[in-house]
Formats: sequence, structure tokens, C-alpha cells
Amino acid sequence: MAAKPRILHSSKDMIWSLIPLLVICAIVAIASGNCSVGLTGQASDDRTPSFDVANALQADARDLPFPIRRPATPAGWKPNSGSTQPVGNTRVSTVGWISDVGAYVQLSQTDAAEEDLVVKLGGGEALGKGTRQVGGREWVAYETPDEKKFWITDLGDVRIAVLSRGPDEDMTEIATAVLAQQPLPGRA
Repeated sequence: MAAKPRILHSSKDMIWSLIPLLVICAIVAIASGNCSVGLTGQASDDRTPSFDVANALQADARDLPFPIRRPATPAGWKPNSGSTQPVGNTRVSTVGWISDVGAYVQLSQTDAAEEDLVVKLGGGEALGKGTRQVGGREWVAYETPDEKKFWITDLGDVRIAVLSRGPDEDMTEIATAVLAQQPLPGRA
């Protein structure tokens, strides 16, 4: 059979040429084991990046002028992030976990004013939602229009915030765990 003249080729011909190539690529990727989906999003998912919360908080305790507490990681949770960022005229130490139900839970500690921390965590859109008692302390609850929740408690020399879009039980668990700890050894 004679080849089609070039002028008669259309995008349909290109699609029919690409389909077998894509099928071959998919077969090779699956057979080689270099393909993964990771749809669970749970803390046990190996694709969730791991982070050394203990060393990060210890470094922040040595570097920052306010007390830092290191909560015990709850069973089934996986630490996955940490940073130190500016807030107000100081800095905030932040670490995060993926809880056993797949929700991200963040812990922030700073000596900045509560108002500055609210702006940092809520992007200027947070509204107060009352108070709650957790771990023997009063926490001020905030929520943003995109359903991000965070609670802040003032320990005098440090403000502690717990943030999540997940269940309140996860926030309560990390809030209780952080208050149960003494500050890490810090600056001499």
C-alpha cells in the first residue's frame, strides 16, 4: 500500500502513532519498578519525606533566644518538615508531622507577639473562634476562610501554636505533648 501524501496527514494520525508508544512506556515503567502512585497519604506511606524533628528543635533551642520544647512524636505519626522563619521582630521555630489519619499538624514556637503569630499563620485572614482548655492551659482558637485552624497559648516567654486542617484530636494530641515537656537546653 502506498504511503499517504504528507498533505493528507492530520492530528488523528499523530495520536494513533503516539498511543502505542505511551503503552510501551507504561509497560516498561511498571515492569522496572520505577513507577509508584502513593495515593494513601498516610504517615506510614514510604513516599512521605522524613524529617529529624529532635535535631531540628535542639538546634533551634541553641540558636533562638526563647525556650523550645520537643514533644514526643505520637504513635503512628511521621515527622516530615521543619523551618525557622522571621515573624515580627524575631523568628519562629516550626516543625510538622503527618498524623496517623493523614492530616498535616504543625507546631510553632516563638517569642513574637500573638498578633504577629496570628498574621504569620493565618495570612491576615484568621478570625478568633473562642478559647479551649488543652493540657491545663487556655488556647485561643483561630480559623481562616480556607478552614485552616490554629490554636495559640502564651507561656510568658514563648507563644506556642498548633495548626492543622485535620481533626481537633490531632491538634489536642500535639498540644498536650508539647506542654508536658520541659524546655530543651538552650543558649548558655
